[in-house]
Amino acid sequence: MSLKDKTAIITGAGKGIGAAIARRLAHDGCAVVVNYARDEAAARQVVKDIEQAGGKAVAIQADIGDPAGMTKLFDAAEAAFGPADILVNNAGMMRLSPLADATDADFDEHCAVNLGGTFRGMREAARRLRDGGRIISLSSSVVGFYQPGYSLYAATKAAIEAMTHVLAKELGPRRITVNAIAPGPIETDFFMRGKSEELVANITRMIPLGRLGQPDDIADAIAFLAGPESGWVNGQTIRANGGAV
Repeated sequence: MSLKDKTAIITGAGKGIGAAIARRLAHDGCAVVVNYARDEAAARQVVKDIEQAGGKAVAIQADIGDPAGMTKLFDAAEAAFGPADILVNNAGMMRLSPLADATDADFDEHCAVNLGGTFRGMREAARRLRDGGRIISLSSSVVGFYQPGYSLYAATKAAIEAMTHVLAKELGPRRITVNAIAPGPIETDFFMRGKSEELVANITRMIPLGRLGQPDDIADAIAFLAGPESGWVNGQTIRANGGAV
């Protein structure tokens, strides 16, 4: 698959799934904007990896939870590589608790980062992506699992899926496709944090393929949606979760 002469913006691309997406799209020919909020060193390492492999990348700091963050990110991307073709809304946060114990601050932060950041990314992309572009957002297979403790996180991800369906219809005349990926359990620091070995083993047993997902599993699915082969795939949520339901 070739994405030569395309520019991709990936939010939260310094670690985990985002870093894998950045490396994969760069491998496929994209100039890549590696967004980070706080960990500059991690983002610059991703850029270094891409450049050493012969690709083009730049690390751009922007907090997508801030209303000005996405505009700043698109401005910096255009200055580095010109107008963007692909946006991957990957950045997010998750704080688990029973709904009765969730605070207003928990609610506000989930909404600001997961929902607000993706909304503003979609809005900026709708205004500034080149025709024929791609908008891909990260939902979660928690939407459908609905486990206890995940109420705020699942709510924001369900809203992302709703916006995906609507925006796909709005941007169809410009041949910009809008889709979502809903990963299942992926072996990253984001997922593993705070979980016991026993809990991880129990989760793994729920997956028919018998293993946790890896960041590259999601990056491969993103690469398909970003490429020309997915031109007839629009307004969809792909549940990349090893068959867990």
